[in-house]
Amino acid sequence: MTPAILALEDGTVFHGTAFGARATAAGEVCFNTSMTGYQEILTDPSYKGQIVTMTYPLIGNYGVNEQDVESWAPHAAGFVIRELSPVVSNWRADHSLGEYLEKHGIPGIQGIDTRALTRKLRVRGAMAGCLTTEALSDAEALARARGWGGMEGRDYVSAVTHKEAFVWDPEDSQSAEFGITQSNGAANPRMVRQPLPPADIPIVAYDFGMKYNILRRLRQQGFRIQVVPAHTPAAEALRHKPAGVFLSNGPGDPAALGGIVREVRSLVDSGIPIFGICLGHQILGQALGGRTFKLKFGHRGGNQPVKDLESGRVEITSQNHGFAVDAASLPPEVTVNRINLNDRTVEGLRHRNRPVFCVQYHPEASPGPHDSNGLFAEFRELVKQRG
Repeated sequence: MTPAILALEDGTVFHGTAFGARATAAGEVCFNTSMTGYQEILTDPSYKGQIVTMTYPLIGNYGVNEQDVESWAPHAAGFVIRELSPVVSNWRADHSLGEYLEKHGIPGIQGIDTRALTRKLRVRGAMAGCLTTEALSDAEALARARGWGGMEGRDYVSAVTHKEAFVWDPEDSQSAEFGITQSNGAANPRMVRQPLPPADIPIVAYDFGMKYNILRRLRQQGFRIQVVPAHTPAAEALRHKPAGVFLSNGPGDPAALGGIVREVRSLVDSGIPIFGICLGHQILGQALGGRTFKLKFGHRGGNQPVKDLESGRVEITSQNHGFAVDAASLPPEVTVNRINLNDRTVEGLRHRNRPVFCVQYHPEASPGPHDSNGLFAEFRELVKQRG
């Protein structure tokens, strides 16, 4: 087996065995508590610049398929797990996890104590690290970790956004929900697509590193979606004559995106309905007059409890972010309508006078949970009311 090293900026070095690509990567080391969904995590552009640790001990058992990707490529810098499943057992699998990482040049390490690593990150906070499956010494790996810097001040959006505008799924071939049926008993399972409603409401979706399942959920609500690159001027977006604007998730420090924030402020001033998710929420929070700050170790996983302060309902949510909006920085016309029940940070905002709302978490979560799916229908109703 090929040895691998994970070195942290505080001097901690973990030794394990390599899988995936023969490569070296530096980035912010973080952890995700989800039990499934490693393929969606790897292909989520919000993980650009990060070395992701899975806290669940066995990863890779159902392989990787070509249908469940969340973007045009995997974006995580490296992947850290306790144990790689030696068997891939799923009829939809196209590759093993190791083959997939190797294909895309991403190094992985297994066989380390991920519980100890996670405890360290919870106590110290997210740290810069270096993951190498090449012939580097501990000292060399540590030097690369310390030389990486940090996440604050970094604009990764420019690296992951689509460079050209496009219409999402014009043939309606990618957006329908699917179920599993069986033919000839259990021997021949197959996917059946559910019918889609007419695409009768045009919107513009800003791609800051958008997950494809967000686009699927928007299409399932009857939106016709014009996707535009992250740095598109507000005036250009409005030339598409949208009935609403969506602001997507994405990577990096929201405070480094001043130009985008100014364009979103113009969109708010135009009076058009706006819905934001994750980085879109943080950008919108700044456009409304607030500030953002870095969390100690972030929220990443599928079990984050969020309370809706308007209804009293608690939702279990999927999250992936290392920054948050500072509630104390918001002006009086912006209300915090959702909070995280673990640390009381802001999870949702609503403008009192304008058709603008946003959430910090992922209501489209694939593979789940799905407690917050209704937010896409809420956006549709808001757009219809303003139309």
